[in-house]
Parts: sequence; structure tokens; C-alpha cells
Amino acid sequence: MSAPNAFFSETILLLGGAVVAAPIFKKLGLGTVLGYLAAGIVIGPVFHGITDGEQILAVAELGVVFLLFIIGLELKPTRLWQMRRDIFGLGTAQVVLTGLALTALAWFSQVLDWRGSIVAGFGLALSSTAFAMQILEGDGDVNTRYGQRSFSMLLFQDLAIVPLLALITILDGGDKGSNAPLLDFAIAVGAVAAMIVMGRYLLTPLFQIIARTGAREAMIAAALFVVMGSASLMQLAGLSMAMGAFLSGVMLAESSYRHELEADIEPFRGVLLAIFFIAVGLSLELDVLADNALFVIVAVPIVMAVKAIVIYGICRISGSPHDDAIRIAFLLPQGGEFGFVLFTTAGAAGLMSTSTASLLVAIVTLSMALTPIGSALSKRLLNGDEQEELDEDFEGAGADVLMVGFSRFGQIAAQILLAGGRSVTVIDFSADRIRQASSFGFRIYFGDGARKDVLRSAGIDRAKIVLVCTQKKEITDKVVELVQADYPNTRLYVRSYDRVHSIELRNKGVDYELRETLESGLLFGRRTLEALGVSEVDAYEIGEDIRKRDEARLVLQVSEGLQAGRDMLFSHPVRPEPLVKPKRAADPFEDDPLAGTADATADA
Repeated sequence: MSAPNAFFSETILLLGGAVVAAPIFKKLGLGTVLGYLAAGIVIGPVFHGITDGEQILAVAELGVVFLLFIIGLELKPTRLWQMRRDIFGLGTAQVVLTGLALTALAWFSQVLDWRGSIVAGFGLALSSTAFAMQILEGDGDVNTRYGQRSFSMLLFQDLAIVPLLALITILDGGDKGSNAPLLDFAIAVGAVAAMIVMGRYLLTPLFQIIARTGAREAMIAAALFVVMGSASLMQLAGLSMAMGAFLSGVMLAESSYRHELEADIEPFRGVLLAIFFIAVGLSLELDVLADNALFVIVAVPIVMAVKAIVIYGICRISGSPHDDAIRIAFLLPQGGEFGFVLFTTAGAAGLMSTSTASLLVAIVTLSMALTPIGSALSKRLLNGDEQEELDEDFEGAGADVLMVGFSRFGQIAAQILLAGGRSVTVIDFSADRIRQASSFGFRIYFGDGARKDVLRSAGIDRAKIVLVCTQKKEITDKVVELVQADYPNTRLYVRSYDRVHSIELRNKGVDYELRETLESGLLFGRRTLEALGVSEVDAYEIGEDIRKRDEARLVLQVSEGLQAGRDMLFSHPVRPEPLVKPKRAADPFEDDPLAGTADATADA
């Protein structure tokens, strides 16, 4: 079979496995991750449909890269700074204490010498970012206190890969100079600094330029370029690709284009992450497990138990309640992707045999497969304490109010909400409007509110009310229909285009609608009456009477049609009589877009 045909058939197998396995395992309550693993095992080791699992795994690791980018988008630098104690305190304690404990176990098992035991111990101390974060996302726990502490430890583990790789060089006694580890560290620090500078001064202007062109495909291409470019830069510096993507995400966390970027990357992230988990199943060496069945059966639970006990202990000592410590301990007991890198490198360096390295990789893979089950079982050990939630540290996202469209109407409404102490997530598709609003201190995000993925990224799942303040009727209708179809429990407050649009929105069942011109027209008329000598009280009462008549007419028109309630209109002055007779007959609907038609009362 030719290479293109082989690639095509393997892609079909991978996607087909994901399509079949994910719904089945989700329905059984086992989670999609375990389903993907099972699909990989069936496709690869069982039926040998795909034999190059490691190559697929290398490509599918982009799913982890995209996952870290999206996580970075949700973390402002200020939030990251607040997490520094968990990252460098809790993270360091986890890696060091777990590494030492597992090193001792490896040494006493007499499978490895002291150098190989150190590599094995600290390699097994690392956990899987992909598995842990996928479970947190699936449960909606990323922004919980235990979710953030788990992520802090995972983030430090990504940083720890640099000194651990340098440790292999030191233990190997290679021909690199003694200054090589320091040089590697300096290069890594320089790469991180370069990422920060580029993120602060280049990324946002880049997306501003692309947004002004309106080229949607260019925006997607730019998002992919930024993620993969930053990941490659970090890899060249000796850091992980995931770390580079995470840093670029953090640099864009305060950008107005954050939600749009997240929505653009999300489909790629989902598909590639699914293929990553399938590839892990593909790379599982069943013959190695069979030849060393007893050792694996004993080693996997011992490794996971040691990690869980150490993690639980340091979490409790650092102030986590029992339930949070249990959740973290059962979330991070598995081996990680970087263990594959360490063990393969150590095998090539002669610190352990290639068969032992393969056995350790198999242990890591099996521990990954058991993680979703362990995470589900951990709920039995909880005391039932309320889960502690973190306050959202990025403005807007996850707020009670989500505003789609920052028109003149929306700007005034936002002022009322902000003055009332409410935070508002605002998304708008105009780059110029975002720039102008930012100059006045408003915080709005670039995104198309007519897209479900953008609404989800902007926090519609947590919003109590969605305000649709877009200017074009067709866009407003599209957003309303989308929200009602996918988020039926969300209340909808909508700005209508005209009277006909108000009737249509009421027929659709929105919670509240208002024509932009109604309130301003009533006030304008009242002030004009006052200028003609009518008292303020009388002018107000007249205005309120018109408001009530308008509402009564709308109620009739919703049920009986546009022509209903015509008798409630004033077609000639009631009082006072005009001092000067008009030169032509007054047309009370001359500003209506439907004037001159049978629906001339459309906007009255």
C-alpha cells in the first residue's frame, strides 16, 4: 500500500475509533479518555490495524500543545503570579519527594542500578498533563481550588523536564563540559524571556491587523502559527512544546481576541487530543506486559499508591482540605508523557537497557489507562464538603451577564450594570470598536457572537442573562436562535430593530425585548412638551400613558397581527391645539422604514 493510501486509511481508523468509542464509554460513565485508550488498544495491539503508534503519538502530541495554549488563555500573568507558591512550592515538593520515594523503590527492587533508579524514580514522579486536564475539563473543575493546585503541580513538572534531562547527561558522564547544564538553563531562560517580549509587543498588534481585514481563515491560520511557532521555539531551547504554547496563551490572556482564539483552536485541540489518547493505546506493548505480567501487576498499583500518598500528604500540609487533597491525589498518580522522553533518552545513554525502558513506558501507559477509573472511585472517599471555587481573575469571562454586541445601546446598558456592581463579559466583532472602547477603559473581547464556540469560550455556560445588543436584525435573530437552541435555560434580553422585530422576538419567547428608539423618543417628546409650556408632571403622565398604550398594542399585535390596536394611536393633537396650522398633513410614521406600505405602523 502506498504511503498516501496508508495515511488515508490510518486516519479513517483513528477517527472511526474515536467516533465509536467515545459515545459508548461516555454513556457507560467511564469517560471519553478511557474510550480513546480502549480504541487504540483494539486498533493497534489487538488487531494490528496500525503498527506505527509512536509516530502517530509524536504528531498527536500537538493536542497537548493546544490544550496548554487554551489553559494559558484563561490565566492572566497576574493570576499566574498569584499561583507562584503552588507552582514552585507545592510543585517542587511533589517532584522531589515523589521522585525520592520511587527512586528508593526502584533501587530496592534490584531491577536497576543507582543511576537508572534515579532516572526511573523521577521519571515516574511526573504526571500526565493531558489526562489530568482532560478530566478536569470534563468535570468543569479547572477553575476550582483543587483544579488550580493540580495544574500548578503539572506546570512545575513541565519546567522540571529541563533539569531532569540535564541529570541524565550528568549521570551518563558524557563528554559535555561541566558548564553544559548551566548553558542549557541559560538558553531556556532566554527563550522564555523572548516569548514574553514577543507576546507583549507583537501578538496583539498582529491579530488587530488581521481582524481589520475580516479574513476569517487568516485569523485561524495566525492562531495555529502562534501556537505551533511558540511550541517549536521552546522545544529548540530544550523546554517542552506544551510550555511554549502555554506561555503564548498567557501572553494573550489579556487580549481582546482571547475568546476568538480559543474558539478557533478548540476544534483542533479536541480532535488531536483524542488522537493522542488513541495513540497511547496504540503504543501499548502487550507482549512486554505479557512477558512481565507479574512485575507490572505489582508495580503499577504500587507506583500509583506511592504517588497518591505523597501528593495527599503535601496537599494536606500545605492547607488543602481533605476532599481537595483526595481529588488531587487520585487525579495525578499516573505517569506522564515526559516519562516516555526520559526513559527513551536514558536507554539511549546506557543508563538502563532498552527492554527496561520499554517496561517503564508500559507501566506509565497502564497507569494512564487506570487514571479515569481511579478519579471516578475517589468520589467514594470524599466527606461531602462543598467544593471551594476560585474567583474569576480575568475580567468578564464567567460573569453573570454576557453582552453580545457593544453598540451605542449596549454601551449605555453596560454603564448601568457596571454602576450596579455587576461584571459583564462583552464580545463584539468590530476591531475598531474594540480599540475605541479600550481607550475609554472598557474591557471587551473580539469574537463573533453568532458562533456557538465563541459563546462557550466567553462563558455562556455560567451566564445568568445574555444581552443581545447587536445592530443588525438578521444577526440578532441568529444569536437568539442559537442561544435558545443550545442554552434554553439562559434568559435572553434583546434589543429589537423596530416594532415588527419586537413582535417577532416576543413570538420567539425571549424574556425581554426593547426597541432602541422607544425610551429616547418618549423622553424627547416629553422635553418638547415642557418647552411648549406643559408642566413637567403633566408631560411625564402623558409619556407614561403613551408607554402603556404602546405595550397594550404590542400585546394585541403579538396575538392578532400588526393591524391590531390601531384605535390606541393618536393621529391628531389632543391638547393643546397647534398654534400654527401645518403646511402639509403630518405623517406620524414618516421615519418608519416601512412607511408607505400596508405596515406603516410598524415602528409607531
